[in-house]
Amino acid sequence: MSNSANTPIKGRGALSQPKVRFDAFTREADGDYRDFADKHEAPPPFKTEIREDPARSIISYNQSPDIPFDRSINPYKGCEHGCIYCYARPTHAYLGLSPGLDFETKIFYKADAANLLRKELSKTNYRAALLSLGANTDPYQPAERKLGITRAILEVLNEFNHPVAIVTKSATVERDIDILRAMAKRNLSRVFLSIGTLDHDISRHLEPRTSAPARRMQAVRALSSAGIPTGVMVAPVIPALTDKDIEAVLEAAKENGAESAAYILLRLPLEVKTLFAEWLQQHFPQRASHVMSLIRQMRDGKDYVADFNTRMVGTGNFAELIRKRFTIAAKRLGLSAERPPLDATQFKVPASANGQLSLF
Repeated sequence: MSNSANTPIKGRGALSQPKVRFDAFTREADGDYRDFADKHEAPPPFKTEIREDPARSIISYNQSPDIPFDRSINPYKGCEHGCIYCYARPTHAYLGLSPGLDFETKIFYKADAANLLRKELSKTNYRAALLSLGANTDPYQPAERKLGITRAILEVLNEFNHPVAIVTKSATVERDIDILRAMAKRNLSRVFLSIGTLDHDISRHLEPRTSAPARRMQAVRALSSAGIPTGVMVAPVIPALTDKDIEAVLEAAKENGAESAAYILLRLPLEVKTLFAEWLQQHFPQRASHVMSLIRQMRDGKDYVADFNTRMVGTGNFAELIRKRFTIAAKRLGLSAERPPLDATQFKVPASANGQLSLF
């Protein structure tokens, strides 16, 4: 199902509802729905629905060689930020929902996340290592302001002295500076703000419900001023659209106290490639063919190649040019590509977690 004439919807990134790839049926809007466009009326709004996800576990593990952690927590499934390029969109198909508008309007939250985490960390065979928040969907998306699930998770990690790294596009992370500061003093926390462009006009179409780029830079300053190791993730780099801002983002990040930086090239797995191409044609029709041509030049002639070690940065001459530009600018500004390890040796199960009293 798609909205009438696939017209942009205020505050939403996707223009349509691609078929769920596991479904045997295709959904289409009925005649009355399509008539809205003919009558020059606005279609019914796509309201956000927040639903509880009855999870049985909370930590997800991976063996990917191109990411610096082997475990993560995603408090939410789906993301109201509506970033059209989000590589997590295809995961909604496993819920029987579309990676399009469903992904950004039907949000699932793990209400018992903190208790589940406390139980998993208390297991006798658990061994601490860097844990990532925000590896799939944003832990500080709008629902977090009311639900506070990410904050509850941080409280548990702080209690257990467990290292955590956060990636977000939301200034809401400032709310938890008190916990993150306390953990940073013990070398247990790090935050990355994902900022792919400083162009407000591009950003409001590309990632409609995220904090504005300038506001994210303010969050970089607030976090770094609080003594929390803070970096920027220039992501995604989109050729002929946002790549012009690589140096500007790094310079602004340095001015606001960032100490490290990394970048990720645009990724278009599964349904994301169709959604992105549709979005590009709608918002930047004169650039669309050029952008897609450059993407394919960096992906061995395809829209996307999921090979480890190259999926984040691409291949070919244009990908190498982006890599050199980023590397030269980051080195000039003193933004380290290396991330000093957080300390996992302090991890300890508190007596309160297993009901036992301390001997001392």
